[in-house]
Amino acid sequence: MTFPFSAHERMIAWRYLRAKRAEGGVSVMTWISLLGITLAVFALIATLSVRAGFRAEFVDTILGANPHLSVYGVTQYDEAGNGDDTLRDYEALAGKIRALPGVTSAAPVVTGQVMASHGGRNAGVQVTGITRADLDSLPRVIDPATGHGDLDRFAEGVAIGSGVAQSLGATVGDRIKLISPDGAKTPFGTSPRVGTFEVVYIFSAGRYDIDQVRVYMPFAEAQSYFNLEGRAGLIEVMVEDPEHVERLIPDVWNVLGNDAVLYSWRDASGAFLRALTVEDNVMFVILSVLVLIATMNIVSGLIMLVKNKGRDIGILRTLGLSEGAVLRIFFLCGAFTGIAGTLAGVILGCLFAIYIDPIFAAVNALSGGGVWDPSIRGIYYLPAKLQASDVLSAVALSLGMSFVVTIFPARRAARMNPVDALRYE
Repeated sequence: MTFPFSAHERMIAWRYLRAKRAEGGVSVMTWISLLGITLAVFALIATLSVRAGFRAEFVDTILGANPHLSVYGVTQYDEAGNGDDTLRDYEALAGKIRALPGVTSAAPVVTGQVMASHGGRNAGVQVTGITRADLDSLPRVIDPATGHGDLDRFAEGVAIGSGVAQSLGATVGDRIKLISPDGAKTPFGTSPRVGTFEVVYIFSAGRYDIDQVRVYMPFAEAQSYFNLEGRAGLIEVMVEDPEHVERLIPDVWNVLGNDAVLYSWRDASGAFLRALTVEDNVMFVILSVLVLIATMNIVSGLIMLVKNKGRDIGILRTLGLSEGAVLRIFFLCGAFTGIAGTLAGVILGCLFAIYIDPIFAAVNALSGGGVWDPSIRGIYYLPAKLQASDVLSAVALSLGMSFVVTIFPARRAARMNPVDALRYE
């Protein structure tokens, strides 16, 4: 029994690949197929890494600056038909939630939309009243690498997003006005409530839509400002495993009963994440077709090689080489193209994912800037996350297709009749 890819088979295949075109060696089509596979594998790895990076960054910004689970009160209506969904026993409810396994924090908060004003500039913002201790549960907000100011003075002022600061032209130490339309009621109507607060901290959560509107205020100050003394708007819950927050929802229901409405981060962003998944699958299929087209060029190059080496095949068969040996020789010739192209594509794709920041900066500079608009895409830069599973899937796809398409011209060479091959020589 002949062992596959013996030494003399590898030697003959390598001589064919090294032969000059004038000697009937590798054709231009083979080099084109090699380049095509390289570019196809590169595009596949680059796309998969950018997809994984975008999803990871998008989810991280959600989980790092937003609650994993929000607990609202059930709306109660008075005789006048006015609804109220605020929580009066919020401390007791938060304590029950904190006692659940898997919960890292449960923060009662007060929220409201107001108008911010500074230096003649105005911006609509969302105020969140929260205690200093609970603010520490939001890693994207308190990150010293992306924010500046003094959070230890949070009780004396407010923390605002970098987008709010830019819109208002405010910096740390400035005082901004917050104007709420829901103020004191007078015989002449409702008078807007105006408060002046010092900016003690400016943060960047990594999400444009958060940084552009978010303002954090001390919890007690927010209760007074929004006329919610003794009440909270909701409880923001952070968990150890936010990817599986749904598993915790039944436990929260059992603790709170029917006195609460639950809303997870997946309820808010699930549709977008599902759209990303669909797009990822479609892109993988499209790029897989691109890899298939590139590997099909191997067939053309190998057929030309078989045609040029017809005399050699006849001589080898006459000397006693079996059909299987000839098949393996030409299979090695085609497989080498797939392996070399795949290896080159993997190297280029990994380098792209690793050095995406300077590459993107160069592209942005050459195009005059504005390539990446955070107001549309939500995050501030193009991320990439190189994952072994993505690289392995690209390698398996490319090599699998390369090996399969190589078999057909290799079989043609193996079945060539030596008499016909030498007849006109």
